[in-house]
Amino acid sequence: MASLNVGNLGNLGEYLREQRRNAQLSLRQLADAAGVSNPYLSQIERGLRKPSAEVLQQVAKALRISAETLYVRAGILDAERDRDDVETRAVILADPSLNERQKQVLLQIYESFRKENGFGTDAEEAAPTQDAAAGDAAGGADSIPGPGARTAGGGEP
Repeated sequence: MASLNVGNLGNLGEYLREQRRNAQLSLRQLADAAGVSNPYLSQIERGLRKPSAEVLQQVAKALRISAETLYVRAGILDAERDRDDVETRAVILADPSLNERQKQVLLQIYESFRKENGFGTDAEEAAPTQDAAAGDAAGGADSIPGPGARTAGGGEP
């Protein structure tokens, strides 16, 4: 059978297959976790189907990876727009050595630095209480310091 890969679909399928294998999930397990059919997921992985943003979000959630990364690979988001931001978020979210709370705190700190440097993101506008959440989440004994713990300029005496 000839390949019907169109544009980014092959890239998306290869990436999904790689992420599924890294997560040590079978095609059937991922399909069940994402709430899609096994044959449909197989067709996505082979580049034969273009999934909706909603399906990509469900798959990303099941794989515990960034939906934004899948959107870029599927051509839903412009690949050049904020590529570094998307990739950085994906790496943070995929890091198996961090727990979910630590990942969220790290993303919040990252977003606050981007905003401070004039590179605000849409995600910040969707979650206006991030700084408070970061401070609260970072309060545990085994966590990293919260964003208010020290300032880059040395803080006030």
